[in-house]
Amino acid sequence: MAAKSLSDWLSYIESQHPSEIELGLDRGLKVLAELDLKRPNKKVITVAGTNGKGSSCALITQYLISIGRTVGTYTSPHFLRFNERVSLNDRECSDELLINAFEKIENARKDTPLTFFEFSTLAALLIFSELELDYWVLEVGLGGRLDSVNMIDTDLAVVTSISLDHTDWLGDSLDVIAREKAGIARSSKPLVSGVVNPPSSISEVAQALNAPLYQKGCDFAYAIDDGQYWSWSSEKAQYSNLPRPKLPIENAATVIQALMLLDEGVSQAQLEALFSNATLKGRFELVEKDPFVYIDVAHNPEAANELKSRVSQFDKKPIAVIGMLKDKDIASVLDILKDAFQSWKVCSLNVPRGASKSELLALLPSDVKGFDEFEGAYSEAVKQARVENRPVVIFGSFVTVSHYLEMREL
Repeated sequence: MAAKSLSDWLSYIESQHPSEIELGLDRGLKVLAELDLKRPNKKVITVAGTNGKGSSCALITQYLISIGRTVGTYTSPHFLRFNERVSLNDRECSDELLINAFEKIENARKDTPLTFFEFSTLAALLIFSELELDYWVLEVGLGGRLDSVNMIDTDLAVVTSISLDHTDWLGDSLDVIAREKAGIARSSKPLVSGVVNPPSSISEVAQALNAPLYQKGCDFAYAIDDGQYWSWSSEKAQYSNLPRPKLPIENAATVIQALMLLDEGVSQAQLEALFSNATLKGRFELVEKDPFVYIDVAHNPEAANELKSRVSQFDKKPIAVIGMLKDKDIASVLDILKDAFQSWKVCSLNVPRGASKSELLALLPSDVKGFDEFEGAYSEAVKQARVENRPVVIFGSFVTVSHYLEMREL
């Protein structure tokens, strides 16, 4: 294919496999062998979990950069540009590097069909390899054991959290889902689990692999000292008076344990700087001040609880603008947040798997207003917010947040 632009390539790779998702490693491993990649100078860190993967990857990446290491980070999905998925030292990858990688993968794959995510993952790994970086930080897309990120043997596996999600793909029990996510672990390599009340399958996977397991609440713990500070402890280290990060403390606590296992040294001053400065697009991010507007990709019960905690600190209850995908646990998310907002503006997401406004309205009070498009819901929320001097919070999906960001770019 004589593709000349990144958009050409993205259209092409979308057309090369009939399924958006097809779990399995065989196809990717076959092409990976042809690429003959070099591993990073130091370590591969792979992060799985139902919630908190993105913020954990961001914290790990930003810490490593702060101590002078070079880092390639692979995450998904993206908001506006595909380049967001492949970052080099926390900056978006260039079109040129991605196009070059896609060309090499196309030549290497021969007649092997690849999904969009497999193509994307291989491109990230190839770019990281060619740049000879110190660390690769890889976020699992779906599950763990059969996700294409798991083509690469990790040196440090991190499982952030476990809850019922993607049950059609991963199983309908926490024990089964935990086993799938812990499938990123490797023989004799450490596995860090930030899972609260962990299913026994996590320790079973670790034992079978002889992988040292570091479990939150057992091997390390954290405590919120007051609204501004928190502390962390394990048998080997203690840190107190840490500033409360903009990202969830639960994930920050797991990240500290992961950092402790990198043989890089972790100091109080380094952690204070990290938690004072670390940010991630779309995670309770303040994007406007007239009125105050926040965006948050919260789309499952665990993230909803975090969002509820955040908005409870406002002087006035905010106005919600929400759109969700129909395969998420909409009922639980809305139940958790039902009393957190003064009013709701509900919109349909007109994308594959998008929930209609009527599906959300059926679970909310009868006086909640629904909109066919995001723009209408947002406009109505802003009008009310200016009159009543309330903040607006846009949440429910990466898609919802992307609609806002796209609207701002116009």
